[in-house]
Parts: sequence; C-alpha cells; structure tokens
Amino acid sequence: MQLIPAIDLRDGRCVRLVQGDFEQTTVYGDDPVAVAQQWEAAGASRIHIVDLDGAKAGRPTQTSTIAAITKAVSVPVQLGGGLRDAASVAAAFELGVSDVILGTVAVRNPELVAELVGQYGKAITIGIDARNGVVATEGWLASSRQRATELAEQMAQLGVARIIYTDISRDGTLSEPNYAQTAALVTPAGPAIVASGGIARVEHLARLAELGISGAIIGTALYTGHIDLASAIQTIEHGG
Repeated sequence: MQLIPAIDLRDGRCVRLVQGDFEQTTVYGDDPVAVAQQWEAAGASRIHIVDLDGAKAGRPTQTSTIAAITKAVSVPVQLGGGLRDAASVAAAFELGVSDVILGTVAVRNPELVAELVGQYGKAITIGIDARNGVVATEGWLASSRQRATELAEQMAQLGVARIIYTDISRDGTLSEPNYAQTAALVTPAGPAIVASGGIARVEHLARLAELGISGAIIGTALYTGHIDLASAIQTIEHGG
C-alpha cells in the first residue's frame, strides 16, 4: 500500500482543516515547497496536494505554489481542488502535476469525466468525499443526494482507475479511518481505492492494507508527529 503525504494549500501556506471546516484551520508551514521536499526526503513516492482556496472558489488559485512544488520534487504530484472543467484540468497538467483529482464534476458532469478519462487515462483520479456515506461537493460546502458507493460504481463504468475516498467526519480528527465505508468501495477488478481521513497510527495503515486498500493519504498525523513518514513507509510499503 502506497503512503501519500498531503499538503493542503490555503493563502500560500501549508494548513490542515478539521472535518473540512474552513473556520478550523491550523497552519503548519509557510513554505509548502520545503514541506514537499521534506516528504520526498522521507521516502514518499507520491505527494498529494489540495488547493483549498481553489475548491472553495471553483477554480484553481494556488497555481504559482503548485508549480514551484512540482519543480522542486522528482516524485509524482497529484492535485485536487477546483478542477471542474476541461480547461482547468489542462492547466493543472501544465503546472507539472502527474494526476488530477476530480470531485464535484464527477457528480455534476459525469459526461465530462468520461471525456477526460478518454483523453488522459489513468491520470484522472476521482475524489469521493462523503458524510455518512453521502457525497459532498463544492469543497465540502454542499451535499449531494448520491451515495459514495453509487458514485464509485458509476465512475468505474466510465473507466476511472483510481478513487480517493475521504470520510469528512474523520478528516483531521486523528480518530481512525472509516474502515467499513472505505472497504465497501473495493471491488474485484474495480478502481484502486485510496483511503483518506482519520489516519493517526501505523496500525490504522496496516488494517487498511489488510482490507485491500491500495493507498493512504496521511495529513494531520504527519504534521503532529503521530506518524513518522519514513518509518511508516518502511513498515507498510516495504514490510518492516
């Protein structure tokens, strides 16, 4: 299972939210580029970036910072936040990211997702963010009527190769992942499922791996010191 450190950008700084609440923001660094280099040095084989301002605005806004990060590290960088049309996706790839994460558009415009998968293939990842199993959109500020399992099945039919599932109620809480709802998305020959939200201990990562989860995004636990990335990579990715 691949361990993916998260960098959430707001106003050019590295931050973390609690349960997606913009009023509960903790700043963990003023130099996101240095943070990305730190995670790469610790052994990360991929870095996860979310443009929080972009998610709220409906268009990418932290473009200069994102471009600086992709130039500063050699590992693949995946980007989510505000990517809701073909032009934004194309612009994201021009910033040097290897993968883009689509969330709101997967609910609002699945036809566009199909077009983008046809154009970019496995470089298109779907982010399914849910509260109580119901998908949230617009940077988690709105709720749809679609269940996460239904959206995952629809995306699989469109040829999506990877889905990131975030339980919003757990995100930033250091409680534990929602094992049941995350595992419910794992299907034979279906998209690879990446877990996000609530991860606080290496034991959480080990249990996710046992459930067939292909990757885990770690945010708050890295910044608080609950998880040491280099040690976790050695234990989970390399078997100790």
